[in-house]
Amino acid sequence: MDDPIQGADNVEAMYAASTRLYPDTGTPKTKHVTTNVAIEVDEQAGTAVARSYFTALQAVADLPLQPIVSGRYHDRFDRRDGRWRFVERRVRTDLVGDVSRHLRDAAGDR
Repeated sequence: MDDPIQGADNVEAMYAASTRLYPDTGTPKTKHVTTNVAIEVDEQAGTAVARSYFTALQAVADLPLQPIVSGRYHDRFDRRDGRWRFVERRVRTDLVGDVSRHLRDAAGDR
């Protein structure tokens, strides 16, 4: 298992380094669909956990619309000063399709 990435700046840097962005939109041209969301809230403790499935879809000029990756999210939240925030997200990838137009390769294409 990979070492966890912690902290908002580190998570942002990881995605920036690995995700291909397209100049015409400045996005990876993906849509992430989250389904089967189950949330358990402990009001007394001010905590919650959630489980869900995700599917990322992508369409670019040379790739028709298709699912490119799917898996599960395992999330933890806490409430501070009356506001809920993410504490942790664990991503479990189940299926991987053609991510060649979504992820940058080891040569560091931009």
